Amino acid sequence: MNFNNIFLKSFRVFLLPFAALYWFVIYFRNLFYDKGWFGSAYFNFPIICIGNLVVGGTGKSPMVEYLIKLLKPNYKIATLSRGYKRKTKGYALANKNTTALEIGDEPMQFYLKNPNLAVAVGEERIVAIPLLLQDVPDLEAIILDDAFQHRSVTAGLNILLTEFSNLYTSDFFLPTGDLRDEKSSANRAQIIVVTKCPPTLNEEEKAKILREIKPLPSQYVFFTSISYGILYHIADPADRCYLTPNDEVLLVCGIANPKPLKDHLLNNTHAYYQLDYSNHHIFSIDDLKEIVRKFDAIQAKDKIIITTEKDAVRLIKFNDQLKNIPIYVIPIQHVFLFNEGPQFDDMLINYVEDFNFTTL
Repeated sequence: MNFNNIFLKSFRVFLLPFAALYWFVIYFRNLFYDKGWFGSAYFNFPIICIGNLVVGGTGKSPMVEYLIKLLKPNYKIATLSRGYKRKTKGYALANKNTTALEIGDEPMQFYLKNPNLAVAVGEERIVAIPLLLQDVPDLEAIILDDAFQHRSVTAGLNILLTEFSNLYTSDFFLPTGDLRDEKSSANRAQIIVVTKCPPTLNEEEKAKILREIKPLPSQYVFFTSISYGILYHIADPADRCYLTPNDEVLLVCGIANPKPLKDHLLNNTHAYYQLDYSNHHIFSIDDLKEIVRKFDAIQAKDKIIITTEKDAVRLIKFNDQLKNIPIYVIPIQHVFLFNEGPQFDDMLINYVEDFNFTTL
């Protein structure tokens, strides 16, 4: 859910009693894990966990894709997600007949972009990991997507994401704020990545954030900004194009935090209009008709429909109708600032390499 609206933020102040109850539950849950009263399984296998302390919008999926691109050329890897808002339950391994309704939109996105990648879902990671290792016995690493707060599994390497404009250190518990875990839980991460930073972030601003986060001496903090790639047609990825300053855009969007994308369109197009949907919205044929109707109403000569990769995997079921509609997908990726990308890459590669070497 996107809570950037000023009215919603004001309303959430009245939910403080529920936030206190939420904190109470989370505090004792973490206490029980810390004391060993709740069990946490450790697998003698390289597991990389990506997550955050808030609900949505920190760039987890692009970070998973970054790691896939980094590790896949040299290692047999897999992703394991919960499969949020899928229509199935339990463990499942994606195949050529899988749909987003069966595994969720983010895992479907990973699979469509990497057909040879092992993409699995399972809400109980402690159950799903052994099943995944059984199905793909030659795996060399598993990337856990959005699993930082799920302490039933102890990952060997934890990457915590926090958004530049909404650092976890200045947030509050749900439902008054966006926190779904204690701020002190950040201490479990070996790496913290501050995402969606301005590309022009300077050393002084970086130092200010570091003072705010107060990382442990053993923790590494990196900073990334967002980069948008070349547009590709939803029904024909080979059909690519660039945005121009003359374009008028209809944005079809159902993600947690669309503000960076809207800012990008505002700065790089003549005008844009929007059809906003709830996060993980399941598109219907009536939605598609509304998209076409809204697009046809735009009078400009240079016009285009743009959607996100997450939304695209929920729209491709209308593939036959989409072939004749100028609806393009805009990819997104993390770009590391301060020339620290190679250091981050080396940490990830060394973790997987050292783990596999020491267990030979």
